[in-house]
Amino acid sequence: MSAGTFFKTFNSSDRTTTRTLLHEAIPITGALVSGTYNRTSANAGREKNIKVYSHEMFQSVYDYPYLSSSANHIFDISIGISPSSSLSSSTATAISKKVNVYNQMAQVLNGYDTNGNIREFDSDGSFATNKGKMRECIFLNFSRLLVKDEIKKGSFNLKLGASDFTASSNHTFTITDHSGSNGYFVNSPAGEYGILYATSSTIAGNVGGFMTGTLPTNTNDVTNRGTSCILDGSGRRICGLVFYQAGVCVLTASLFMSGTAASQPGAFMKPSLTGYNALGGDVLFQTASGPNRMRTMLTGSSITNLADGIRNKFIDLSFNNTTELNSTIYFCRANHNEFNYSANPTYLSGSKIRVKGNDILTPPRAYVTTVGMYSADNELLAVAKLSEPLRKDPTNELTLRVRLDY
Repeated sequence: MSAGTFFKTFNSSDRTTTRTLLHEAIPITGALVSGTYNRTSANAGREKNIKVYSHEMFQSVYDYPYLSSSANHIFDISIGISPSSSLSSSTATAISKKVNVYNQMAQVLNGYDTNGNIREFDSDGSFATNKGKMRECIFLNFSRLLVKDEIKKGSFNLKLGASDFTASSNHTFTITDHSGSNGYFVNSPAGEYGILYATSSTIAGNVGGFMTGTLPTNTNDVTNRGTSCILDGSGRRICGLVFYQAGVCVLTASLFMSGTAASQPGAFMKPSLTGYNALGGDVLFQTASGPNRMRTMLTGSSITNLADGIRNKFIDLSFNNTTELNSTIYFCRANHNEFNYSANPTYLSGSKIRVKGNDILTPPRAYVTTVGMYSADNELLAVAKLSEPLRKDPTNELTLRVRLDY
């Protein structure tokens, strides 16, 4: 190659590829989810950042009033009931919609079994038996704007109030996927997912918090009411699943139910906790007809009203998203006998090289300021700028590293 050549072809040894994962913390406050803007009659009495739909299949939560051009979609919330649940009675309110929501989410996230049936949500990820099935579920479908490529494993944290009508700091759930970084599953058509575990706040006089007490320790739910109360090998209570690439959180509705192994094997909390509430230990939700509990609302309320009650239990939600950055790195090599001249019209003054001076014994030199990446048909595809000019002459060689991110 002559000293005056201004183009050079890359060889296979001049390029390599790399993959980088970038993470961003996503904090979502409970005040935002429960509604931070004034209620309007046009929005069925809800806050302006909560969008409801006439089909009443789900609600959408925004960070600003949803009619604003500055509003960003955060997530959708919905509730579904499996057709095999004992609560899927034909007389239940909006049961067809709840079953449709469950089936749609299960079809996308779980797929089908060998018999062509939609798989139910399984609390331990095995799909092997009829144990551990979550048949009444709360779905949080996060926007791609927040999730990016996926939720970072082991970063999911959700805090819910568990007392009266609103999020309470006295009695709370803390839900995490603390084993997600190395204990996730890959048997979902929607990608990888992890198990969510719940712990509770400590209440005076009840050591260990309100989820202690007599609870079933197996996954056999004889009443088909979900099995969020089951314990894993470390004694942690399983309460749902988080699908990392899909950006979906699935919680069992029995999070908000109490019971014993004999009467309510699908329930989550210790019954009859003094000072807890007045409806048999269940978490209370405010409805148009007064305080109500989850097991009643699942069959007697619309999805919209259920979503209202659940939103008002939010205290904090946070996770780290993941952006996968794929890069191609090019090593632009200038040997000692290459790129010692410039094609810039100002490089010459008459017949003299400006940067060389008058001494004819001085070797030619150039100052590299830009690297251009061209296609095979000489079309400029990318430009890389140097922070300062680099001197190039026959006495030195340069290797410039150019990275293209996708």
